[in-house]
Amino acid sequence: MTVDLRTRYLGLDLRSPIVASASPLTGEPASARLLEQAGAAAIVLPSLFEEEVVFEEVEINRSLEAGTNSFAEALDYFPNIQSFAGAGDRYLARLRQIKAQSAVPVIASLNATSTGGWVRYAKLMEDAGADALELNLYHVAANPARSAADVEAADLALIAAVRSSVSIPLAVKLSPYYSSMANVARHVIDAGADGLVLFNRFYQPDLDLDTLEVVARLDLSQPWELRLPLRWIAILRPELGPDASLAATSGIGSATDVVKALMVGADVAMMTSAILRHGPDKIRTVEASLRTWMAENEYESVSQLRGSASSTAVEDPSAFERANYMRTLRSWSAPRDLTPA
Repeated sequence: MTVDLRTRYLGLDLRSPIVASASPLTGEPASARLLEQAGAAAIVLPSLFEEEVVFEEVEINRSLEAGTNSFAEALDYFPNIQSFAGAGDRYLARLRQIKAQSAVPVIASLNATSTGGWVRYAKLMEDAGADALELNLYHVAANPARSAADVEAADLALIAAVRSSVSIPLAVKLSPYYSSMANVARHVIDAGADGLVLFNRFYQPDLDLDTLEVVARLDLSQPWELRLPLRWIAILRPELGPDASLAATSGIGSATDVVKALMVGADVAMMTSAILRHGPDKIRTVEASLRTWMAENEYESVSQLRGSASSTAVEDPSAFERANYMRTLRSWSAPRDLTPA
């Protein structure tokens, strides 16, 4: 049985639904080439953070101006810098390089802090050859003076601003923490996004009890984390309609995970942690297993599989909307050897 894995995401025709999502491997030309050779249908570059660009520029200026208030003659020793390749320039150079060597779509990613930054770098990424753009809305709503409506309005305004500045397809990577996720998703599409990536993982800080410092902890995703994207894609697919693209991310590590994502209505499944753990060839393994599963279960194409278990296709939609709360709670049973002390 011949299986057709082709799918469409953000208006782009892809050879399969398996996409290499943002990671250190997608940001370097050599490893990006390996990902494509292993079968990645598209490559999402790591995000360019506006803070990184601004910090670098501030540090350069501080270094150049050091001592000028004390020694006027120091001005004579300033180097005559005609140009400086900052973080933004280096990102755009890698984007051009990866795009030039790739036969699959290359999606740039952006996380800025100001509306001007979003618009400026979005346009530069388009000019550098990106096939599409992913806006990474990664911020913590920690200001008690800002209401949920304020936060959502600001996000929607910047999406609209970016949409008006570029003509390439636009995806928005959301967090799951909006107070009314379905409402926000609808308004994001209305603001001009061509699709949603669900969901952004917030990396939580930890405490070092020896140094009493806040330290970064990076934990790769686990399979159970896919449940949240599955739930919301199943709910949103019929609400947003077939024209809005949906990408599942977090916890995709096997063909089974890809099947689940497609069945609830995703157009693509994005892999990161599994590739970091096992290398680019993990994509080839997952694709082969996906073909086998579809053939054994008599699915001829991704389009036939997609949405077959969304909230409108299953017998009990409340299983997604309320997560089958009571049944889930009662499904746990104590180990047999667990007896009272």
